[in-house]
Amino acid sequence: MGMTFAEFKSFEVPKGSLAVWWLGQAGFILKSPQGTLAVIDPYLSDSCGPAAEKLGFNFYRSFAPPIQADQLSGFDVYAMTHSHADHLDPETISKYRQAGGKGPYLTPPHAAAKLEELGVPQEQITLTWPGKVYTRGDLIFRATLAIPFGDDDLTHVGYLVSLKAGPTLYFTGDTGYHEAIGRSVAEYKPDVMFTVINGMWHSLGPADAAKLADQIKPRLVIPYHYDLFPDGQMPPHTLRVNLFLYGMMDRFCTIEPGVPFICGRQ
Repeated sequence: MGMTFAEFKSFEVPKGSLAVWWLGQAGFILKSPQGTLAVIDPYLSDSCGPAAEKLGFNFYRSFAPPIQADQLSGFDVYAMTHSHADHLDPETISKYRQAGGKGPYLTPPHAAAKLEELGVPQEQITLTWPGKVYTRGDLIFRATLAIPFGDDDLTHVGYLVSLKAGPTLYFTGDTGYHEAIGRSVAEYKPDVMFTVINGMWHSLGPADAAKLADQIKPRLVIPYHYDLFPDGQMPPHTLRVNLFLYGMMDRFCTIEPGVPFICGRQ
């Protein structure tokens, strides 16, 4: 059984910190000291399973979601990095909307078009793109450059999420490697880098994730997008090995789905 909205609402975040819950795959919940709740790329169904099975892949969940989609309806921000179904999940969005969820959805252009196809009103959608800043409560979202790996969606982004007088967290999103990403993100000095490592479909694998971390120099490097699908898994310690090559092995850290992780400032 997962957490409920009431439990997230009552969770106390220390001053100057951000609380993060990993949902598995690319999904995260963030909470600020003032109680602002945001979710990024929640995939809380098993909708990818049947479609992937037709292609010969096992993309059925390996564990239950830590929270149900209808529990997100009271959240302050629903952010997405791109339109792929394990990030913009039609089933999760349908249940969220049925429970009364109305965004605001923070999303790049292609994902915004997908939301409209699903019946989401335009006034609930806030467009973002690399460099665009969006503030909600005491949380600041800055979309970052991401390199797409298919012509089905050329508007991927990542996110820097920060708190005034608090930490800055960097979520790579699904992206290939490019040195321009490191240059553009490093100037914001993120305290923690949450990085894709599964390397499927030309996204970051462990070697490129470590190379990007070396450019950015965060205090901690946390892998994600490696755990949920049997045919999309990558042992997280492979990132640790690659960070060793840059003298950054001590910055490697893993977190467990559904367990709060408190991020402070460097």
